Amino acid sequence: MAKRIESVVVMGLGRVGSLAATLLHETGFKVHGVDSRETTHLAIPTSRIDIEDGNALVKMLDSADAVVACLPYHLTLDVAAAAHAQGVHYFDLTEDVPTAKRIIELSDSARAVMAPQCGLAPGFIAIVGAALSRKFDTLRSIELRVGALPQHPRGLLGYAFNWSPEGVVNEYLNDCEVITDGEKKLVPPMGQVETIVIHGNQLEAFTTSGGLGTMCDTYVGRVHELNYKTLRYPGHCKLMRFFFQELHMKHRREEAGDILVNAKPPVSDDVVYIHAAAEGHLGGRLMREEFVRAYYPKSIAQQQWRAIAWTTAASVCAVLELVATGVLPAKGFIKQEEIPLHAFLATHNGALYETSR
Repeated sequence: MAKRIESVVVMGLGRVGSLAATLLHETGFKVHGVDSRETTHLAIPTSRIDIEDGNALVKMLDSADAVVACLPYHLTLDVAAAAHAQGVHYFDLTEDVPTAKRIIELSDSARAVMAPQCGLAPGFIAIVGAALSRKFDTLRSIELRVGALPQHPRGLLGYAFNWSPEGVVNEYLNDCEVITDGEKKLVPPMGQVETIVIHGNQLEAFTTSGGLGTMCDTYVGRVHELNYKTLRYPGHCKLMRFFFQELHMKHRREEAGDILVNAKPPVSDDVVYIHAAAEGHLGGRLMREEFVRAYYPKSIAQQQWRAIAWTTAASVCAVLELVATGVLPAKGFIKQEEIPLHAFLATHNGALYETSR
């Protein structure tokens, strides 16, 4: 069967965007990279444009079948609007809930796929959580936990900003969607702290915004408890509460991001922890199913990539593959939790998730 998608434009060529472009190129797609800066380090053609120029965006998508937006959340909506106007399949990594909701609204009249939130969390974690939930006759809870951390933490925060500081600050400050007592609610971020041990490493988990994507809408009325929490080393949450609340940095988000990155710059040796669990009844018995993994940096195309970069890039590329091959619909909004885990892992890029420690 001919692929629905042959040519892909990747918007934003930072670490994740560069890897997404590389992975799609190696998978056999015709890839063109776009950034606001000159880019020469990739084995694909690239262009430099003003990403905030709507006319330039539409023109860039003239001959494309799909676009992948690997951009800060405040730029993704413009790309989604251009894709919608051109009838081009759209994929992104946004964690910002209002942005995702506006893109979902566009999907009602879309001629192609609109698939926001295709990264790690939201994204892959929802695919895993849904797969666990399908094993039960009735559900009691779905608990999803993800953390991107330095392997060798130092200092009291025990953290390094390997991800967008803008995104992390939003996660720590925006209200969090959950289902509790069977009802969809908003709860404060940096709350409900709990201890989790993965492969002998003690971690703490606390509520943050955006990780569930659309799961609350999907599972309301079907599960008693559903929540997402970020994983960090012990003591991190207390210090971040002090920084944002007692020092009033919650009112100065951009400055807060600059301070945090200056204090805790990126590291090469990172690790991505995933802890997903579902509880429910099967054959009249209460059971618990878990998916626990630790993902480390990986060599791809003769280059070493951080764990957070390849887990994020591989996820969006795998979803694009599933649309291209007809496993997923050719039009409209795609919920991550409706993507079969086995089909995801069977793709060229989803298979990267099969290797872990």
